[in-house]
Amino acid sequence: MNDDSIFKAYDVRGIYPDSLDEQTAKEIGQAFVGHLGLAGTRVVVGRDMRLSGKPLLEAFIEGVTESGADVLDLGMVSTDAMYFAVGHLEEHAGAMITASHNPKQYNGFKLCREEAQSLSGDEDLARMREMILSDRLPPKAEFHGSVEVSDVTEDYARHCLSFIDRKELRPLKIVVDAGNGMAGKMLPPVFAQLPFEVVEMYFVLDGSFPNHPPNPIEPENMVELQERVVAEGADLGVAFDGDADRCFIVDERGETVSGDILAALVAQNILEKEPGATILYNAICSKALPELVGRSGGNAIRTRVGHSIIKPEMRRHDAAFGGEHSGHFYFRDNYFADSGIIAMLTALELLARQDGPLSKLLAPIDPYVRSGEINSEVKDQKTAMERVRQFYEKRGGVDTDDLDGLTVDSGDWWFNLRPSNTEPLLRLNVEAADHPTMERIRDETLSMIRSG
Repeated sequence: MNDDSIFKAYDVRGIYPDSLDEQTAKEIGQAFVGHLGLAGTRVVVGRDMRLSGKPLLEAFIEGVTESGADVLDLGMVSTDAMYFAVGHLEEHAGAMITASHNPKQYNGFKLCREEAQSLSGDEDLARMREMILSDRLPPKAEFHGSVEVSDVTEDYARHCLSFIDRKELRPLKIVVDAGNGMAGKMLPPVFAQLPFEVVEMYFVLDGSFPNHPPNPIEPENMVELQERVVAEGADLGVAFDGDADRCFIVDERGETVSGDILAALVAQNILEKEPGATILYNAICSKALPELVGRSGGNAIRTRVGHSIIKPEMRRHDAAFGGEHSGHFYFRDNYFADSGIIAMLTALELLARQDGPLSKLLAPIDPYVRSGEINSEVKDQKTAMERVRQFYEKRGGVDTDDLDGLTVDSGDWWFNLRPSNTEPLLRLNVEAADHPTMERIRDETLSMIRSG
């Protein structure tokens, strides 16, 4: 292994071939089988359209089969389709070769065990890393595993469509930016069953990403979609990341809708169908989400950020849905795994059941103003966070908690300040009832963060 820093908090990710090459991919396959005891079982494997995907997939499969496990090769699929295959087929584990939203030179692995339960950093990925570094990989099996090729695209489309009622949907015009990623393959069989006019942007699979990076959380990557929605007179726009497990939407005016407000739309739809359902949301999500859940008679539970946190919590509470500001949306009836396609469909269903535009649907849901996530490079994160805490606690009139980083809440405004898992950064998210208040809290907090 060239660089053990490729093992991150939630996945494996690095630059090909400098830090992640075929030999490392094979070793990850061996460690995966060894760590989970998968010899004699079957592993579901898929990849996205990245240029390095095929050689890394082949090397990973070699490591898995040499270690005595069989492989079900899904070929090119979205990450959420891989999760679906593991859960639906009741397989023991799954692996997706993808770097999600990262630039074209990156690739990586998202790994899960049975029931699409994601492997976490400390308990799983760190142990796999140590197995590779200490050369404690399983020996070659006497009988190598077999490889079967399958395509779950149509099956997954039917599964996604099962989350909505198609009978009373009014026609909508939708602009969809697939970003040359896996949404370009996974969406056509879904939209073929719906009464919507779809304007396609960049549906051709191309891992060189010739039009823009596959990262819709960055505002510059949404500009073309925003302009196209207005030019087409569309009802809304949707953008997906590279492996299509996350989505973001744009209203009919071309204005972006944050991931947590999209989560509120999904939650509203779910609560109409399942009154009293439990909904999870992370510590960075807008107050609009738990407030909507409360008004709708649901049970809102706040959690830390990250799929390795939210998925087990959803299982513990039997939550129908979990949403994150980052565009990850988790569904109990999707094996508690995330799906950008299901989130899109539930939001579209809610809109298609009413006569007005999306902005009208959102107006009573979202009364707040947000800063968006602001990153600051800070060497001593702990000291900076304590400086911020002491300032606000001394001034008074606030509640603080440490569920995930530092949250300070005055009632009229609140913010969350948390360290990055992988970089010397502090991430600030501020929300308030109006622009002047948001800007005042944002600026004074950033000044303290950066004063060191």
